[in-house]
Amino acid sequence: MAVKCGIVGLPGAGKSLLFNAMTKGDVASGNFLFCTTSATKGIVDVPDDRLLKLAEIVSPQKIVFATQEFVDIPGLVRGSSKGEGLGNSFLSDIRDMNALVQVVRCFDNPDVPHIESTLDAARDLEIVDMELIIKDMEVVEKSLDRHQKTARSGNKESQAMVATLEKVLATLNEGRWVSNVELDRDELFSLKSYCLLTQKPMLLVGNIDEKDIPNPSANAHYSVLEKVAEVKGLPLIPICAKLEADLSQMEPDEQEMFMEEASLTEPGLTRFIRTGFALLNLQTYFTAGPKEVRAWTIPIGATAPQAAGVIHSDFERGFIRAKVISFDDFVVCKGEQGAKEAGKQRQEGKNYIVKDNDVIEFLFNV
Repeated sequence: MAVKCGIVGLPGAGKSLLFNAMTKGDVASGNFLFCTTSATKGIVDVPDDRLLKLAEIVSPQKIVFATQEFVDIPGLVRGSSKGEGLGNSFLSDIRDMNALVQVVRCFDNPDVPHIESTLDAARDLEIVDMELIIKDMEVVEKSLDRHQKTARSGNKESQAMVATLEKVLATLNEGRWVSNVELDRDELFSLKSYCLLTQKPMLLVGNIDEKDIPNPSANAHYSVLEKVAEVKGLPLIPICAKLEADLSQMEPDEQEMFMEEASLTEPGLTRFIRTGFALLNLQTYFTAGPKEVRAWTIPIGATAPQAAGVIHSDFERGFIRAKVISFDDFVVCKGEQGAKEAGKQRQEGKNYIVKDNDVIEFLFNV
């Protein structure tokens, strides 16, 4: 289960630099607007030292990390939803994303032009928000018109959709995200195929200058963004995209030295992944054997059969039971056999709720 994140923002916000930092890529980035002219995808391994500790014990043939996919979208501008700039044709590329990451510029640099001529974090955030809202309005209005016609003929399904879509459209017309609408389970299911942009979880990234790393809140632009994020109920993290992009190209020893000089205790990617997992309500469990040690991403609250289904649908369909050892017990007991002898391996059934850190072997029959 690769977590998919679409990176959006105004031109010059630092999206491509952040993308390069996350993916160790070389997407063009420069001191001019619309440097990125096409959507670019990159898949990265999720850093996880726990896998390395498991591998030390099991000595597998390979180690497989969980993955995260990023899509760098060309800068959105006022009117992107109507074809202005370069953003409109690429909005479809983020329809299937699990979450959106909005990069907001919080650094002053006369060599990097701003599409709005002046720097205003709150305004920049609102511009992108409104373009996504307008794009969703187009989708909802078209569908509403279609269902209204069939609803008049007595179609129960269309009548229910009309009620749901009218509720959603009213919220969008107020300039609010669909994620703010109270929807029941049936309504959420009926909207799933629409992949509405404003229904997706959003993570804000304040792109700060390197000098602001020790105390981001001292940056006036980031401070404003903190207040807006609090009002909107959105998670926000500060990242110096330029520094992170540079760090991603360094050797580990050199990286550690530069991080220390910049007052960074960990790479931005690590904080980014951790915040993203929390935003999407995700966790990790492991499988460990001689062929491979592997991390699997599942929703918090997933049952053992559901977790098994991430490996293969047959595992879920023919689930019998799960042999579970906590990561800590697996390490302390130096593997499955030691954990079993110490009474630390548990036999769990279909109703078991998998926990982050579980090391699991599934038994199934199809």
